[in-house]
Amino acid sequence: MKVGTRVVEKKRVAPARDAERVMEAAPSAVGGDVGGGGGRCGGGGGGSSRKTRRRGSPRPLVQKVFDLCNEVFRGPGTVPRPLDVDRMKLLLDKMMPDDVGLSEGHFVKNNRHVEGTPRVTYVHIYECENFSIGIFLLPTSGTIPLHNHPGMTVFSKILFGSVHLRSFDWVEPFEGEDSLPSNVALARLKIDNVFTAPCNSSVLYPASGGNLHSLQAVTPCAVLDVLGPPYSGTEGRDCMYYRELPYSSFSGGSPVGGDTSSYRWLEEIEPPKPEDFPVDGMRYAGPQIVEGF
Repeated sequence: MKVGTRVVEKKRVAPARDAERVMEAAPSAVGGDVGGGGGRCGGGGGGSSRKTRRRGSPRPLVQKVFDLCNEVFRGPGTVPRPLDVDRMKLLLDKMMPDDVGLSEGHFVKNNRHVEGTPRVTYVHIYECENFSIGIFLLPTSGTIPLHNHPGMTVFSKILFGSVHLRSFDWVEPFEGEDSLPSNVALARLKIDNVFTAPCNSSVLYPASGGNLHSLQAVTPCAVLDVLGPPYSGTEGRDCMYYRELPYSSFSGGSPVGGDTSSYRWLEEIEPPKPEDFPVDGMRYAGPQIVEGF
């Protein structure tokens, strides 16, 4: 999902490039800048990228992810090939917190006594026109509201902690849909489970795999997201937010027969206000990504 400062442009949230609160990174890691997106892949798209690395040094795992992203994500309107999906998942399955400069103990200690709405933290690693890489840090009960990923393929890996994932896919258009309010559509529940690290990575697609989802932290947790292409209002990939409505709310003309327990109507709503969904930025403290390694 897109994070950061709200802008007056449809229902979109701008990148977390100028977060007002840059939290202190893990002291043992090398820092990088929050933000800096845009541009072509391999051409300075992220604030955490560098141009050179000493020859003979081993590639950090996050560098391997970046390099594979350049192969896997081929731009808007495309979906990674099944073989490439398997390659990316195998690589992400190996990812651990220290591979991106995170310390579970450090995060948990600094989020023990938080008053008010739990604040979500976003760590921006890299972004270009074809893909982006970032990490969401959620304290206990921290929530990312139900939102979509239009035309996007998203790989996720829980680095530590437990998170409740609830996801949906749209139901194909059906006769009688025109009678519904314009901001309401039918969706089917795909996933409603708690996932705890260590666990395998997951993937969602433009039209399947749970393209719309919400997350709530059961314990302090970190979720690495690799997605492509990134959100873009100018290219029709706005981040939209939704509210679940019971299936019984609109029954006329629905194509569902029999058991309706896994169906919900999703109502498009205005993006949450900052006080309802507070997001901070934190400096990326992991190995620096090198373009053209």
